[in-house]
Amino acid sequence: MDTSLLDKIIKETIDHIEKSKEQIFDIAENARQECKRVEQELQQVKNLTTTVIEQVDELEVEDKNARQRLMIVSRNIKCYGEEDIKRAYEEANNIQIKLILLREKEKQLRQRRDELEIRHRDLVKTAEKAEKLVSQVGVAMNYLASNLENIWIEVDKLQLQQQYGVAVIKAQEEERRRIARGMHDGPAQSLANIVLRAEYCQKLQEKKPELLTEELISLQEYARETLDDVRKIIFDLRPMDLDDLGLFPAIRRYAADFETKYGIKVEVLSRGQPRRYFQALEVTIFRIIQEALNNVQKHSEAQNVRIIIEFSPLALSARIIDDGKGFDLKNGFEIGHFGLRGMQEWAQILQGTLQIKTKPSHGTTVSVRIPIHEG
Repeated sequence: MDTSLLDKIIKETIDHIEKSKEQIFDIAENARQECKRVEQELQQVKNLTTTVIEQVDELEVEDKNARQRLMIVSRNIKCYGEEDIKRAYEEANNIQIKLILLREKEKQLRQRRDELEIRHRDLVKTAEKAEKLVSQVGVAMNYLASNLENIWIEVDKLQLQQQYGVAVIKAQEEERRRIARGMHDGPAQSLANIVLRAEYCQKLQEKKPELLTEELISLQEYARETLDDVRKIIFDLRPMDLDDLGLFPAIRRYAADFETKYGIKVEVLSRGQPRRYFQALEVTIFRIIQEALNNVQKHSEAQNVRIIIEFSPLALSARIIDDGKGFDLKNGFEIGHFGLRGMQEWAQILQGTLQIKTKPSHGTTVSVRIPIHEG
């Protein structure tokens, strides 16, 4: 038998598997892992939903009692002092705010529970299909094992790409949860309180107009603080300085806010003449620096950080150096530090390189360099 014909058949088979392997392995890996994750999350959501429902029931009783107390005080205003009236009103307001937030949380949890149940049913079907596909691929791979040595290298690359994909998804979900938590704990409660205080101002206008001016001044200051919180969240989502002024001013402002918030001194230096680059490049460098600082705050126990940005017509580079406790780089990747992999993936998308130098008790240096391509 002509071996060249066999080689041709094998090559054609490998090409066919090559075209479909990404979809097959994606289904095989994600279906099993996602099914387990959804089961765990579903149980957590069910438990949390039960707890929140109990809290809502308890708070509804407290709300009813507070409203009755407020009604008694309002009807017998001559028998109670100003402090009694204000205290009763504030107590009712606080309970109402908590009840509004808990009811909203209950609604979101119920919706999330329903979504997870539907998702779980779909994943069971997907997992069955994935197992069948993997089995079919396994038969083909066993048959061609003696001629498919190189395919395992490609499989390793595919799995690494998959890990990068999972890392990006997890980072996105973590960012969404952080933003949602920040909005819920900050502006959402503040706005609810503003509404209640506005209602209180209406009551003052009717019964105690001489106190209205002082309360409005306090409410105005509170609204300004809420607006500042909203602006900080917007800056974290997309720093306007990055679009308006460029990378270097945006990094300096972010570093200043980081230093104020966490008490870690950050020095930002530049080499070369700062200039504007295309948007994707500036955003990539900014996000890598942002993630590096996030790792410093979470893990390094550092006191000082230095950021050096190098501008040139051929490449844009940055180094983030901290004096923290460092870590074992090999173990850092093996145990699933998706922030490190995410930074590497961001650099690779633009054909750049990212290096991390660290070891225990010797700090960490993150270096990224992205070349500038024509067009």
